[in-house]
Parts: sequence; structure tokens; C-alpha cells
Amino acid sequence: MQTHTVTTPFGRRPMTLGMIASQVTAQTVPEGATVHKWHVFRDIKEARIALGATDRALAILDALLSFHPETAFYGDSALIVWPSNEQLIGRANGMSPTTLRRHLANLVDCGLVVRRDSPNGKRYARKGQGGDIEQAYGFDLSPIVARAVEFKELAEAVRAEKKAYKVVKERLTICRRDIVKMIEAAIEEGVPGNWGSVHLEYQAIIGRLPRTAPRQVLETVAAELDDLWTQIRDVLESFVKTQNMNANESQFERHIQNSNTESKTESERGLGIKDEASGSAGESDNLRSLPQRELPLGIVLDACPNLLWLVKGGGGIRNWRDFLTAADLARPVLGISPSAWEDAQVAMGEQQAAITLAAIYQRTDQIKSPGGYLRNLTERAREGKFSTWPMIMALLRAKLDAAKAAGAGVVEAESELGAAKRLDRTEKRLEISENLKRSLGKWDRET
Repeated sequence: MQTHTVTTPFGRRPMTLGMIASQVTAQTVPEGATVHKWHVFRDIKEARIALGATDRALAILDALLSFHPETAFYGDSALIVWPSNEQLIGRANGMSPTTLRRHLANLVDCGLVVRRDSPNGKRYARKGQGGDIEQAYGFDLSPIVARAVEFKELAEAVRAEKKAYKVVKERLTICRRDIVKMIEAAIEEGVPGNWGSVHLEYQAIIGRLPRTAPRQVLETVAAELDDLWTQIRDVLESFVKTQNMNANESQFERHIQNSNTESKTESERGLGIKDEASGSAGESDNLRSLPQRELPLGIVLDACPNLLWLVKGGGGIRNWRDFLTAADLARPVLGISPSAWEDAQVAMGEQQAAITLAAIYQRTDQIKSPGGYLRNLTERAREGKFSTWPMIMALLRAKLDAAKAAGAGVVEAESELGAAKRLDRTEKRLEISENLKRSLGKWDRET
């Protein structure tokens, strides 16, 4: 029979209002409450961070629960255990005494156990004549029963938060993958649009994502990526539908001449994407005479190697997306206005405009006004009198001529060196011949 309820700790440990609150909570056990101690302990482990408990403290709580013989805890039963520090250390995997005391204090501060210290600080129990425990000093496990519902709610909240975090991480990963691959597909398939700017917008959104972010930050970034994903998807679907309509019309032998239309889809306006003057069926005679094959990226970079200087980090230009990004960087360097650049993209298409800009950048020492030169080429493109093929071929031809000239100089130098070597050998042979003649004449005179 309990004769007195201990409320203060032994020795130098101070009494706090938090301890009193924990003791009050332990006394308010619902009548007839019954809990499974290991089920409650599982909830406590899942809600450990919310409770403020350490992992070592939970190891000690596990040991304390093991000292109570019953698995089911009742609200009206005595739930005090009194193991010594040595016994606790043995069941806590050899924890040091200092660490044990520190994490026992953590259990008390979190309200998971309540101290019931004896007058001398020892833990023991006094039994009566019938063997019943009359007074016990140690650790009261009543909070396990009194706060079982609270622990369960906290554990469910933690599980829900983990699930929501995992869902938003998956959503973010899939959205990032979709956007990158859709931009790559748009560039490879020649979908009209300023895809370099779209990729920069994507990089700006991802740049705001910290290395370790809470769920709320991830949801904000995921929402922005969802909007960008929707815009890109709308443009690609609109382009596919347009291509299908053109294919159906060609089956009925309807030749429709396309020009710069003023109507744009809402998604294209949102991305700043402009229609490209294709002129696929109604091209002029001049445009028909120009090469219509798409220039490979390797040939363009071979003709315009100076564009590689603008790539940061030495990563190189691996695909058309990198090429378009480098062209956007070259525009302000050449002093070309945004309006002139936009007009060129509308008239030529984004990829052809970027190739033109790279060629201008390659010949920047020969072109006094790059902006005026680009506007002139833009006007020619509108009239169907411009193609990037002759420009790139001219740069390759100039590069080849320079290489041949350098090679001819090397051949000439080698021929001069060979002639000098042959002359040197001839002079040496003449010198040897003269010496031989002099030696024979001297031998004749002596004999």
C-alpha cells in the first residue's frame, strides 16, 4: 500500500513545474484503462522527435519496461520499477553511467516516466507480511497508460507527415524528369519555341530548392514545376495536333501555304513561344534552290568553334539545348537587341536563328554591326532568300583553305630544309674529295 506519493527528486536535482505537470498527467489515468506496453512503446518510437526524446533515452525506456513483469498495463495497478543503475546498464547494452544519467533525465523531462526517489536516493520496494508491495521507490511508468492516446495520435501524425513528404518527393522527381525530357524532345523534333528560355526558367525554379527542405518548401516548388509542365505539355500537344492536321490535308492533296500567323495558342503566349514561318508547301523559287536538309550539330560546331568559349565550366555543347543556351549568351555580347533577336527567331525559327548568330559570332572581327547584319538576314529569311547552309559551308571552306595554306607553308618549309640538307651533304662530299686528292698527290710525290 502506498503511504506517500513522492513528488520531489533526490539530491541536487531541482524541482520544476514540468515535473509537476508530468505527475499530474500520470495521476489522471482513465478509469479501467488497459494498454499493451510494447504497442505504446512503438508509438513513442515513431513520435520520438515530436516528444523530444533521444534514441538513447528510448533504449533506457525499453529496459525499464522490461523490468515490469506484466505486458498489459492497467490504470489502477502499481507501475513503479526500481532497477539499479548496474541493472539498467546491463539491459541498455553497456551504456556508461554518465550517459545513463543524462538520458534518464531526458525521459523525465519528456514526461515519459516520473521519478519516485527514496530518502537516500536508492531504488527499492518495501513489502508487507503477505508479500504485497507497500512502498516502492524508483521510476513510475504511469505516463505510459495516461498518455497512450496522445502517443498514438502523435505517431499517426508523424506517419502521415512522412507519407506526405514521400509523395511530394516522388511528385517533384517525376515532374523534373518530365520537363527535362519534354524540352529535349521539343528541341530535337523542331517544335517552334524559345526553349532555351524555358530551360532557364526551369533551372531558376530548381535553383530555389535547398539541399534539405521541409515538405512545405517542396510543395511550393512542385506547384511551380506543375505550372511549367502544363504549359510545355500544352505546346507539344498543340504542335502534334497541327502536324496531324497537316498530314491529313496532304492526303487529300491540299497544298496550303503557311506564313507567319498572328493567332497563337494560350500556352504559346504563356511560354513566349512564337510561330515559325515554315513555308513547307508555298516556298519561293529562291528558297527551293537552297539546301533544305537540317544541319547536324557537329558540323555547326566545327564551323563555329568560338561559341564554345561562352560555355561555363568547360562542359561543352552536347546537344541542341546547350547550343541554344550558348546562343542566348552570345546575343548580348554581340550587342544585338532583344527585338532583333526575337524577329530573327520568328522569321527563321529558333534553331536556325541560333545557327545564324553562331556564324555571326564566328566572324565578329569582320562584321561591324552584328545587329544590322542580323536584321538584314531576317528580312531575307522573310522573303525566302536565306538559308544557313551556305553560311556554314562558307565558314567550313574558309577553315579548310586556312588549313591548306598552313599545310602548304609546312611543305614549303620542309622542302627548303631538305634542299639545305642536300646542299650540306654535297659540300661535305666535295670537301672529302678535295682532301682525298691532296692526300694522293702527297703520296705520289713521296714515292
